[in-house]
Amino acid sequence: MVEPAIDASSPQLHRTSEDGGVTVARLSGEWTLLSLRPHFEALQAQARALAGERSIVWDLRDIARLDRAGAMLLWTAWGHRRPQRLRWQPEHEDLFTQFGAATSLARAPGAPSFGLVALGHRVLSFGDHLADALRLAGQLLFDLALMLRRPDLIAWREISANIYRTGAQAMGITALVGFLVGITLSYLTSRQLKNYGADIFVIDILGISVWRELGPLLAAILVAGRSGSSMTAQLGVMRVTQELDALSVMGVSHTLRLVMPKVIALAMTLPLVVVWTSGIVLLGGMVAARAQLGIEYVQFLHGLPSAVPVANLWLGLSKAMLFGALIALVACHFGLRVKPNSESLGAGTTDSVVTSITVVIIVDALFAVLFSDVGI
Repeated sequence: MVEPAIDASSPQLHRTSEDGGVTVARLSGEWTLLSLRPHFEALQAQARALAGERSIVWDLRDIARLDRAGAMLLWTAWGHRRPQRLRWQPEHEDLFTQFGAATSLARAPGAPSFGLVALGHRVLSFGDHLADALRLAGQLLFDLALMLRRPDLIAWREISANIYRTGAQAMGITALVGFLVGITLSYLTSRQLKNYGADIFVIDILGISVWRELGPLLAAILVAGRSGSSMTAQLGVMRVTQELDALSVMGVSHTLRLVMPKVIALAMTLPLVVVWTSGIVLLGGMVAARAQLGIEYVQFLHGLPSAVPVANLWLGLSKAMLFGALIALVACHFGLRVKPNSESLGAGTTDSVVTSITVVIIVDALFAVLFSDVGI
């Protein structure tokens, strides 16, 4: 017999019998966080006891309200799987489907982290990311052609704001790191050259290595970690707060309004940051060379133009422009792929920084091979 409920809104769980000897666990009332607070432990113990009966039927159709707290209580009592005999309302399926998907994605304890299946998933994931990035790049080319025909579509304010954030605000950290790297590089190089009496060649080594390789690479890595992560987080937060969906409803293109200004701004800013960073690195190297080898500042500055061909400067600036566009593209790609939850936002930001730095190093290696005879 069904016991009368004391309060219609209070969560109730009763064990009843139907015709044919069918045992039914009937739920009623409001299974919400506030309603469950005074009855949580009792209902949890009762639900676990009933879940041990394999032939029991769970009837959720009389529940007035059910939120994630109530659904999680039942899901835990059921052993993280749906019972074989279940009656519920259609709107309840979405709640339990989320729990079922999370459980199926979780890796079984003790399962190997590596293997053919895991490798296959990584390859498919890489292919998916690559295809999406290529589609985004293609869409940017179409948007660029559209902007050339209709200059009124160019988001000048957004480009200006991104130039300030990625350029002016990055000068402090790039100067600090560049100066310390310059001192370290010059100090170690000077000690080796001093053993062979080739002190003056420290100018050639520092000049070519900084303008050609170290300056663009160092600036790109710092900007990828600082500005690239910021771009990914910005787009990810817009996904979480449904701002991107609102823009889609209003007919505003994500790539034209959000991605393109970031790509243009960083492609313009990074060459300037490279010039600034390379200059600071050389300043640190000049200070260390003066302290270690006794090379005067005027002698260092006079010998630098003749030691470094102009081709190295243009090569470094062209690499920096490409690095800037790639960093912004990768950052926006991961930002647009963020799902509306905080965990995806953190993972997307981390993957964005790692991928950006990896892409920069790979492209720099390709430049080093293709232009090995330029400026040397």
